[in-house]
Amino acid sequence: MSFALPSGIADRPVVVIGGGTLGRRIAAVFRSGGAPVRLVDLSAQQRAAATEYVEATTDELRAKLDPAAVRDVRPFETFATAEEAVPGAWLVIEAVPERLDIKVPLFGQLDRIADADALLATNSSSYASSELLAEVDHPERVLNMHFAMPPASMAVELMGDGATADGALELLDRELRVFGLLPFIAQRESVGFIFNRIWAAIKRESLAVVAEGVSTPADVDGIMRANMGLAAGPFQLMDQVGLDVVLDIEEHYLAAYPWLPTESRDLVKSYVDAGKLGRKSGEGFYAYGAEADAD
Repeated sequence: MSFALPSGIADRPVVVIGGGTLGRRIAAVFRSGGAPVRLVDLSAQQRAAATEYVEATTDELRAKLDPAAVRDVRPFETFATAEEAVPGAWLVIEAVPERLDIKVPLFGQLDRIADADALLATNSSSYASSELLAEVDHPERVLNMHFAMPPASMAVELMGDGATADGALELLDRELRVFGLLPFIAQRESVGFIFNRIWAAIKRESLAVVAEGVSTPADVDGIMRANMGLAAGPFQLMDQVGLDVVLDIEEHYLAAYPWLPTESRDLVKSYVDAGKLGRKSGEGFYAYGAEADAD
């Protein structure tokens, strides 16, 4: 039986699995555009923090959307389990840690419980969706949907898994624009997609410059801001994402491209081993006060 693309999208929920930094931001973007949104996280603390963030940012994000396209605000709900949240959704977006031992069984579960026409997307920044299919029976509905850091950056990259249904990426390309997102479709599978593949090289060399004692995180960030007009340098951005996440990504790139040097990964690992995870732990490449935004 062939896969039918989802219909009735305007009235069906978008589900986000994971209430961390990106998960709650993704949820806020869809909620602001008028989608019913359900967020899943085992942690009651994460669910509460996600709710606070979404409620605090919805009006601000709605003000930036096309008034002719924006829909009325719909409910935002949180759940502890996917079984409660996923039925009825037209789109399910996974935003959990960058670990295959978490993602692979999760996609198997989502494939079993989601509506037959639901699209299942991974927000993974480094794993192609074809790597998540071991327990999936319907790969035609699986794809990558990688968000940068909404709402600061509304770019989102779309990439199929090699068996993604015809028209799925094009449907998302159209629909995501309603929410102020800027989709870019990767024409073939690529570890790192488009932007992250380029960004990985910049980040890796920035880490190497510091690991070799040539410069400091602050000076690397300073010169990148001065020369390229960036709002934040590589080390500031890594602290914002979380150095544990950065380490997972670096490990994956080394597995995919074993000829890469390891010094950049080793520097990040030394910070993670010391409990310095970036803004969310109060210290990473920089030290942050109690007021640091840990969302």
